[in-house]
Amino acid sequence: MGWLVFAIAAFTYVSTLEPTASFWDCPEFILSGYKLEVGHPPGAPFYMLAANVASQLAADKTQVAYMVNLMNALLSAATVMFLFWTITHLVRQLSPCEAHPNLSKPSQFAPQGLLAGFVGALIYCFSDTFWFSAVEGEVYAFSSFFTAIVFWLILKWEQHADEPHADRYLVLIAYMTGLSIGVHLLNLLCLPSIVLVWYYRRHPDATLGGSLKALAVSFLLLAGVLYGVIPGIVKIAGWCELLFVNVLHCPYNTGVYIYVVLLFLAIASGLWLTLRRGKRLWNTALLCLLMLVIGYSSYAVILIRSAANPPMDQNSPDDVFTLASYLARDQYGQRPLFYGQAYTS
Repeated sequence: MGWLVFAIAAFTYVSTLEPTASFWDCPEFILSGYKLEVGHPPGAPFYMLAANVASQLAADKTQVAYMVNLMNALLSAATVMFLFWTITHLVRQLSPCEAHPNLSKPSQFAPQGLLAGFVGALIYCFSDTFWFSAVEGEVYAFSSFFTAIVFWLILKWEQHADEPHADRYLVLIAYMTGLSIGVHLLNLLCLPSIVLVWYYRRHPDATLGGSLKALAVSFLLLAGVLYGVIPGIVKIAGWCELLFVNVLHCPYNTGVYIYVVLLFLAIASGLWLTLRRGKRLWNTALLCLLMLVIGYSSYAVILIRSAANPPMDQNSPDDVFTLASYLARDQYGQRPLFYGQAYTS
């Protein structure tokens, strides 16, 4: 049934696909994928790589935009499919087995659960905003796909949480989250719900206080990734670069290379220590951090391509210092949240 939903969504989106680019960020994203050029901050390096693969399948240059749009259409159809599986999983959790002791849980679940998933997924499939992004060369289709698969994975973990090696789903979620940073930051909004699913699965006797604490931890985790891991890794690399180049008079990028090696050595040491001491939770957390960093490393593409000086090289982030400014979106200026730029605004 999930694959049937995928087929319906894919037929819908491919049938209504834009043959070329529409007038906003789409031409920039298609071009950045086709020739691996550097777009506007904060960049989308993993989207660039995926779009580049799609562009290789084009028969000629005139079909490049169509193939990138086709990639988005298929990713959007996969998003609808994962939404179907998510809905059916949640409905299965609500299935009242006690009311029909002669029926097995799957047989009870089948009619209303599949119908709920089918209707819910197709409502999303035909919703205006999602359909619009599914047929053009933008990052939102890819980001929605990551959001859908990450939330589906936490439900898979919840289903197998008591089995050996179930935490591999959590590690995969961390890797997917790291990759999604190279597409769009929207996927990070899944983190609070992921923490809550983990908390309720590990604490069947959950209380309101415990739920609020889990929610607070999830917000800290979200802030840690958004304001710590994403800018912090690059900022510390900049400090190392200054030390090795300005103070120790080493060649350019020496500090960056040494910092990357030290970072992975530190995480590897932590993994070895936690494994040796039987600290399973900390070991899993460090594994998740490692996979998050590996996924996030797609941003190396921005540095590599900017150093090659392509025709489109916005902000020219060809070293760690300009990359930090690029990631921080400095060119857009301040954005006060509680009042405007002027006192009377």
